[in-house]
Amino acid sequence: MNKLGISVAMVGNPNSGKSSIFNLLTGMRQQVSNFPGVTVDKKIGQCILSDGKKINILDLPGIYSLYPNSADEKLVVNILSNPLDPNHPDFIIYLADVNNLERHILLATQIADLKIPMVIVLTMSDIFLGNGNVIDLAALNKYIEVPVILASGRTGENIDEIKLHIEKYCSGQQAAYLTNKDFYKFSDEETVVSRQVMDALKVNSLYRAKLWAHHHSWLPHIHRSQKEQIKTIAEEYKFQNLRQQVDETLTRFSNLGKVIKETLITTKVKQSNSTDRIDAILTHRIFGPFIFFSIMLLVFQAIFSVAEYPMQWIEYGFGNLGEQARVMLPNGWISDLVVDGIIAGLAGVLVFIPQITILFLLITSLEELGYMSRAVFLFDGLMQRFGLNGRSIVALVSSGACAIPAIMSTRTISNLKERLITIMVAPLISCSARIPVYTVLVGFVVPKFTVFGVFNSQGLVFMALYIISIVAALVAAYVFKRILKTSEPSFLLIELPQYKSPIIKNVLLTVKEKVLSFIFSAGKIIMVISVALWFLASYGPTKAME
Repeated sequence: MNKLGISVAMVGNPNSGKSSIFNLLTGMRQQVSNFPGVTVDKKIGQCILSDGKKINILDLPGIYSLYPNSADEKLVVNILSNPLDPNHPDFIIYLADVNNLERHILLATQIADLKIPMVIVLTMSDIFLGNGNVIDLAALNKYIEVPVILASGRTGENIDEIKLHIEKYCSGQQAAYLTNKDFYKFSDEETVVSRQVMDALKVNSLYRAKLWAHHHSWLPHIHRSQKEQIKTIAEEYKFQNLRQQVDETLTRFSNLGKVIKETLITTKVKQSNSTDRIDAILTHRIFGPFIFFSIMLLVFQAIFSVAEYPMQWIEYGFGNLGEQARVMLPNGWISDLVVDGIIAGLAGVLVFIPQITILFLLITSLEELGYMSRAVFLFDGLMQRFGLNGRSIVALVSSGACAIPAIMSTRTISNLKERLITIMVAPLISCSARIPVYTVLVGFVVPKFTVFGVFNSQGLVFMALYIISIVAALVAAYVFKRILKTSEPSFLLIELPQYKSPIIKNVLLTVKEKVLSFIFSAGKIIMVISVALWFLASYGPTKAME
């Protein structure tokens, strides 16, 4: 609960510009943890209003609709469909990319049917207006019946207006952010089932009751006895779960299509889309993979070359610190513990920070640019052959820094089998913990010279070691594909955003989050192991070798 007693959440599709607006509203006043019981990131930031009051804003994971396909999306549906959830918002800032308005507004109509107050923020207005487009906000406002504003995470346009709407809601003007209309007309079957669920479980919203009927098998807040009640009702009235979801989605899109045509106006002759022209090259069947591996080669060259010096400084600094500690502390187990256990453990954690920082700096920049979505799309067909998913490429690349965040990123893979296989093979990718070993071996075995006048020979061998680990991961994935069986269908649902230059603030905040996550998650384990190894080395069997 925040200081104003109002819970505010940001909701939107992936690639809606949500993170940029969240960063502008909260600045550096953010903290990242996990939602209770799951490994999904929980981002909370503190927004300072014009009157100096502070309010906490929860940034929920991106979601396409209230019919989820991944663990992240299920978490959001659970929060939004359960008024008693501690994270259930009183007020929603809904983010939608104005350049892809029809797809992004669908979720807004579902939230409106849940009767949760919200303001709609149309993001990336600078790109939209720069392409010569005009939007009739009044037409969209008339349809959705809640305030609609344009904003840009790049220029900061109308960020103060978003804060103003938060202030107005907090001051008691809640009615202005609620719509009285229903955006989806229930079929007779849906009406009967939803009414039955509504009466049996005392649900205060017809559409919420419909969502419970669809998702009762996995929603954690529904008790076992209630699940049995809903199951009985659904079977009695032959409730077609999947068919009703599809019908609702198509109906909403059909209604939105007419509204969007009235809302968006193109004032200039449509020019050749630069994004399409770039995609013709970057997602090409032949050139695309070659370009991807060339980019990854440059990434690993940067990790090997640029990170070498700060790593040496860190090792040198901790070496001097250990020597000073031995001088200051009396000889004995305390001195050994501090130097060989604690200081060595800290060095073992902090020495990897340069590699992790550089890797996530480059990968996050590529994500902000819009390229990583293309990599997912490009490699989906290949990944499928090995029992993986296009999204697995993100986890495998992230494993180059640390397997922990890589495994956490697999929650966006909806197919259970593909998610499990990705989790099991991700640790086979060479992570930053192996870089010191590779550095010593490559430096000892490989002579240093320049290839083609550009590439460092040791960097090329270093890249080859990573390629070998990738091949091993793919072979293992194929074996798991043959062993694990599932009837769950596999598909890739991803939006390819427009290319745009990275926002430096977003990149730096993400790098900071990833580095701190490594220090406080993996770092604690490394510290404990370091102290345990010191203890075993100091007090283990002394005559074992003899």
